[in-house]
Amino acid sequence: MKALTLAALLAAATPLVQAHYIFNRLIVNGQNVGGEYAYTRKNSNSYMPAFTSELMSSNDLRCNKGATPGSTPTYAVKAGDKLGFKLFNNEFIEHPGPGFVYVSKAPGAVKEYDGSGDWVKVMETGLCSANPGSDGSWCSWQKDRLEWTIQKNIPPGEYLVRVEHIGLHQAHEGKAQFYIECYQLKIEGAGGGNPGPLNKIPGIYKANDPGIAFNKWNNPKSYVMPGPKMWDGN
Repeated sequence: MKALTLAALLAAATPLVQAHYIFNRLIVNGQNVGGEYAYTRKNSNSYMPAFTSELMSSNDLRCNKGATPGSTPTYAVKAGDKLGFKLFNNEFIEHPGPGFVYVSKAPGAVKEYDGSGDWVKVMETGLCSANPGSDGSWCSWQKDRLEWTIQKNIPPGEYLVRVEHIGLHQAHEGKAQFYIECYQLKIEGAGGGNPGPLNKIPGIYKANDPGIAFNKWNNPKSYVMPGPKMWDGN
C-alpha cells in the first residue's frame, strides 16, 4: 500500500516538474549556436522557479539565484539579428503568462558585469487572444523559445541580455513563478539609438502590480503587462 501511494505521488508530481523550464540555448537567425549554457550564466535554481516574495527587492531578480559574473564566454551578434532563447531539453513553455527580454549595457567586459547599471525592456510577449484566463491565449504557450529581433539602432557594446517568463497559475496566491536567464552578448552595429526608459533591477516590479498579483482563475477580462514600457527602437 505504501509503495502504491508513493508511486501515485510521484506520478502526480511529474507533470509539475516537466512544466518547469530553463532558457539556456542560443539561436541566431534560426541556427543553433553552441550548446547548453554556452553563453548563458548558470543559476542555482536549475528547473525550479523563483517566486514573488524572493525577488522583488533582491539582486537575484537580475539573472536569477546564483547567476554571477564568471567564466561564461560572450558571443557576438549584429543589430538586426533575430535571436531565439530556447528551452533546455526540447521542453515547451507550459505555464500561462508574459515573456520579456531586458538588456543592460556593460561598462566594460560583460563577463565581469553584475547588472547593477541601467536596464531597458526590448521585447515583450503577452496575450494573442482576449481571454487571459485561458492558457492557450498566451502567445508563448507551447513555444520552445522566446525571440527578440535586435533593434537596428541599439548602441554597440557588450550586454547582459535578460530573458524572463512569468508563470501566473499560482500568482493569485502571491506565488508568480519567475524563470530568468542572462546571456552574455556583444552586439555590433552602427548604433544611433537612445534606448529607454532606463530602469534598475530590482525595481521593475512590485508584488502588488496587477500583472504580478494576477488571478487567472477568476474569469479575468484583461491583463496589464508588468514592468516599464518597451523601447520603441529609436
